[in-house]
Amino acid sequence: MKLEKLFILQKNLDSHIEAKHDLHGEDLFNRKVLALLVEVGELANETRCFKFWSIKASSAKNVILEEFVDGIHFILSLGNECGFNEHSFKLHSEPFFLDVNEQFLDVYVKIGSFQKSKTLMEYVGLFESYMQLASQLGFTNEEIEKAYLMKNEVNYQRQENNY
Repeated sequence: MKLEKLFILQKNLDSHIEAKHDLHGEDLFNRKVLALLVEVGELANETRCFKFWSIKASSAKNVILEEFVDGIHFILSLGNECGFNEHSFKLHSEPFFLDVNEQFLDVYVKIGSFQKSKTLMEYVGLFESYMQLASQLGFTNEEIEKAYLMKNEVNYQRQENNY
């Protein structure tokens, strides 16, 4: 996944949204954190991984991938907000020891830690945890990048249509 490219695309989208909605100069950090939390919840809901009381199958892979990518948008946006797009960092993938439910909880914990600290170390930990979730859900970096590019276009179209 070409992170530098995705950070730039996200920065451009964020600038477009901020201009359209006259948000320049507003601190959007906590709203973006809340949006990320909501998107992670929507992702979990589509996987149905936690719904031990239900036998209904999870949503189709493409639906789950689109929800996952919504989270990527906000993670990138938060990185841009904190100036981390200028840092050169590599995401490390570790073998996973958590089941998918525990991984979702780990992502939530890391979002909370990052929200409080706003440090690069916590940000990278959050990003890595989220990408670990991608691996557990069966997504490749190539699939994620392609889906991000498609959703980025959709997000621009939504802005043009006053979504």
